[in-house]
Amino acid sequence: MFAQIKRLGTETAIYGISTILGRFLNFLLVPFYTNVFAAGEYGIVAYVYSLIAFVTVIYSYGLESAYFKYSSTLELGNPKENFSTPFLSLVGSSLVFSLVLTACTGTLGDLMHIPAEHHAILIFAIWVLALDALAIIPFAALRMEHKSATFATIKFLNIVINVAMNLVLLLKFRMGIEGVFISGFIASLATLIMLLPTIARHFAPSFHTDLWKVLLRFGLPYIPAGLAAMAVQVIDRPILRALTDDATVGIYQANYRLGIFMMLIVSMYDYAWRPFYFGVAKESNAKEIFSRVLTYLIVFMSAIFLLLTFFIEDVAKISVLGRHLIGPAYWGGFRIVPVVLAGYVFLGIHTNLSAGIYIEKKTQYAAPVTFIGALVNVVANYLLIPSFGMMGAAWATFLAYLCMAIAMYFVVRRIYPIQYEFKRIFKVAVAVGVVLVVYYLPPVEIMDYFSPIVRLVYKLVLFGLFLLLMYWMKFFSSAELSRMKQFITRQQRVTTPPETLPEDETLSPG
Repeated sequence: MFAQIKRLGTETAIYGISTILGRFLNFLLVPFYTNVFAAGEYGIVAYVYSLIAFVTVIYSYGLESAYFKYSSTLELGNPKENFSTPFLSLVGSSLVFSLVLTACTGTLGDLMHIPAEHHAILIFAIWVLALDALAIIPFAALRMEHKSATFATIKFLNIVINVAMNLVLLLKFRMGIEGVFISGFIASLATLIMLLPTIARHFAPSFHTDLWKVLLRFGLPYIPAGLAAMAVQVIDRPILRALTDDATVGIYQANYRLGIFMMLIVSMYDYAWRPFYFGVAKESNAKEIFSRVLTYLIVFMSAIFLLLTFFIEDVAKISVLGRHLIGPAYWGGFRIVPVVLAGYVFLGIHTNLSAGIYIEKKTQYAAPVTFIGALVNVVANYLLIPSFGMMGAAWATFLAYLCMAIAMYFVVRRIYPIQYEFKRIFKVAVAVGVVLVVYYLPPVEIMDYFSPIVRLVYKLVLFGLFLLLMYWMKFFSSAELSRMKQFITRQQRVTTPPETLPEDETLSPG
């Protein structure tokens, strides 16, 4: 048993680290795009990729989950049939879907209001969908074989190839936004080639019809939930484009992606949280531990939220070799970043709360909560964007994550009730609220009169105010303060050269 748990932890670390590194590497394209493309061009890229996210759900039609289910139990067919049947199904459907869509490229481009000179990007996007669909079952097979290192390496190389091809095609060949989609196509093709050994190892020229029917019955119900999940994440881009223009979408996308720093924190927490709560659930004080974890998570995310809110604009304006991290044409969207960051805070809370439905095996509640988030996002976008533009889109996504967290709380309260530390959480909220009021109270024009050093000190003082308020409201217990004091003292001992310590302290163990 210990060996299995150890393997689970190792695989979780490999998947988590590779995913986080990949996402960060992919994020590096944002500064590149904002310094190469006009906002309207980047808006088209963001719009098409948001649609790709939705269509991917259709292309896969739940066969990945179905493969995991039936390849593990072998209720029907042998191992190779359980690989070949869903793989061949995706080969056939992807070819049909992509050939039909390719034949309709002109019509699709007109319906999507994409300029005729850019219709070619749709062809590459369509075949990226096909190639990625063909990779679904081979990737799933690697996970079933516990070949996490191979899985992570191929995923990471996909992103490396994509980034490299973007640099080559956009800088050397000046291909414009077409280069973005050609890069994606080359990366997806290279990924499928890297998966050929896995395909060859598992494939057999046979198609089990009865197994295929069972796979479809299991997988097709995943489509609505998958579409709802995509709606929460990316529906704001198509709606924003429909109600505004490509330039607004481009500015929105570039600044929305600055929220990656909070998103990465939530992702890292998710990778650690899932194995943690399953391991602790049988402990007698498990619910007390889960309650305390949520409190500390909120404190940590609140601190990161404030730091990013204060300094993200300064970081984005850093100039290297005459280029900014985010191009000046996109600076008008900085105001959405704190809202995006706050949305990810509630996504983190939702991630924490969802432990209850998995511990109690009530996973059927996950989809309705996601549907609530999707519905709120769609409705809020249409209500807020006409009056508030891109800020309305940011608030719509924030409201979606907020409602998902609230809905998950009420669901879990019924099936796995936990006494959360609401008084302490309220103190965190008050401290954050007071600091934000003080930060946004002075008009922006007044702050511009001060030097960068003065503004930096002002922001650091405000963060210190957050900590001071937490202390003044007695958020930390005496035991917690004692542990922090011990930790600080221990760090000072580690970093202080031995010759400066008193003789008895230098010789004492620990």
